[in-house]
Amino acid sequence: MDNELEGRTRGLGFLMGVGWADLALSSENRMTFQATNVNLRRLRYFVKIVDIGSLTQAAEVLHIAQPALSQQLITLESEFQQQLLVRTKRGVTATEAGATLYRHAQLILRQYEQAQADVKSAGQTLSGSVSVGLAPGTGASALSLPLLTSVRARHPDILLYINENFGTTLSELIMNGRMDMAVLYGDKPVHGLSFQLLLNEELFLVAPRSMGISPGQIAVTDLRDVPLLLPRPYNYLRKYVDEGFARVQMVPKVVAEIESATTLAAAVSAGIGATILPDSTARVVAGGGDVVQCRIVSPVIKIPLSVCLSDHLPLSEPAAAVKDILLELAADLALGVAPAVSAEP
Repeated sequence: MDNELEGRTRGLGFLMGVGWADLALSSENRMTFQATNVNLRRLRYFVKIVDIGSLTQAAEVLHIAQPALSQQLITLESEFQQQLLVRTKRGVTATEAGATLYRHAQLILRQYEQAQADVKSAGQTLSGSVSVGLAPGTGASALSLPLLTSVRARHPDILLYINENFGTTLSELIMNGRMDMAVLYGDKPVHGLSFQLLLNEELFLVAPRSMGISPGQIAVTDLRDVPLLLPRPYNYLRKYVDEGFARVQMVPKVVAEIESATTLAAAVSAGIGATILPDSTARVVAGGGDVVQCRIVSPVIKIPLSVCLSDHLPLSEPAAAVKDILLELAADLALGVAPAVSAEP
């Protein structure tokens, strides 16, 4: 057993017994565990009740009688000396204290599951589930198939779950301990998250050929009157576009805000407007219709593509292996070549 696994198992050792003592949950309400007999099963019950929002339905899913489940909840509230759930006509919802416990319970249960998997697989072939988020419309889309193929070739016993979703959704899943990692735009530190830069992608204009824009390069100042199709202002790509335009005292002429890659490509091909995309995505869109692709200069606008991780939860052994493969594939992408697929580690 290596040092990392030994440390993780030792840190979780108290979970194997029945007592926790003086473990702070949050600075907001300073709620702490006293010496109690909270156990993992009770935490699992609580998480399932919150997820489903109904004691009756949770009891059915857990295959436990509702009175017994209610008693487990009463015991849990007694141990924390806090009301954890509010009962309404529509079911149950977590109180502020309950929401705090819910977040911590998810992390604790996931860490315990990781420890179990790591201990079982020590010295054996890597196996287990690994979840990777890929933000659509980013360079991550070029990594999805090579990642799946490489993981299958090198670690066939790893079950890879790929989730394509918005960056804000993926980062929240990672913060809550419900996803291992994600590839998305951004590199600025966020509480609960860490970012490892994969590459900086230059932004390109993709425009209908009917606009009469010549391929090659185009200055930001030449985009003053070009109708643009861009994502909403909270989107990382939009933020970098806005910042690039602001550097020359301009704002983009946005005629529609679109975050669907399929709709965006169709709208550009239909001549409704042009768009601005990272190099990897621009090449895909430009290859699917009668459009031109231009590198944006004066100034060049770059956007960071990073792998996003929890800053406090360690990766399981299988997840660490998948991350290493992801970094290899991203290195190929940064060199402008198709990510390699290799069966060798």
